[in-house]
Amino acid sequence: MERRELVMVIDPQRVTDIIRETAELDVLPRFQKLTDHDIMEKAPGDIVTVADYEAEARLSKALSEVAPGADILAEEAASRDGLDLDNYHSDADTWLIDPVDGTRNFSKGESPFAIVVAYVSKGHVELAWIHLPLENQTIVAERGSGTFIAGGKRLVISDDVPISSMTGLINFRALGDSVSVEQIKSRAETFAELRNFRCAGFDFVQLAKGNKHFSLYRRLWPWDHAAGSLIYREAGGYVARVDGKKIHPLERAWGLLCAHSEKSWKDIHDHLSTPN
Repeated sequence: MERRELVMVIDPQRVTDIIRETAELDVLPRFQKLTDHDIMEKAPGDIVTVADYEAEARLSKALSEVAPGADILAEEAASRDGLDLDNYHSDADTWLIDPVDGTRNFSKGESPFAIVVAYVSKGHVELAWIHLPLENQTIVAERGSGTFIAGGKRLVISDDVPISSMTGLINFRALGDSVSVEQIKSRAETFAELRNFRCAGFDFVQLAKGNKHFSLYRRLWPWDHAAGSLIYREAGGYVARVDGKKIHPLERAWGLLCAHSEKSWKDIHDHLSTPN
């Protein structure tokens, strides 16, 4: 009952409209038009653009009006404030915002990139949105109700395929010190194709659409994994940490494996971690 009341309060279409407006006003006008002064380094090797800041400001203001009193955990504000997400905890309902996921691609005038938003309540991601600005396509999920292309069809992933037919993504350090990089690289040659889009939001959309079969991440921030995990699960996928620990949506996820089913998840995990 509590979850249904939450969904009635938050209109998914209203949030979709806010995200699309942000893409039209703050993100797309900057695409392939950034100057050197529009791109900054917030940490060594970690860049941000003026579009990130402008989009985050618009989203934060608008979403605070959708759910007054909810916390907002947004990528650029968290970076600016030096928030320690390894020790972060909140019982409050929370918006998670990544204003431009795939910033490095965006800064180079390349695709893919995305706008990612999630709403967390009582330790669960209740609602999730991933918007692909160049395609003008928004993927929306509600916990317990499925994943949909906004205004279109429901997404349901296909049946399992053998490892030799799987396409996916592997971070070779995602299994930690227990499995060597060399072993994972050797085992990875068995898969049909590996590709890194450098944009978690786009990657999760490809998983939910069935265009790839798995992803193994070493580290994801809350605004990277929370929305995508719900979208993939509601499309029929299986998401879990490689160490078996529960993922809290407001924490950093270390060693996250996503696959089309629990069986595929186990097959991939065992294939990569079993000694040659």
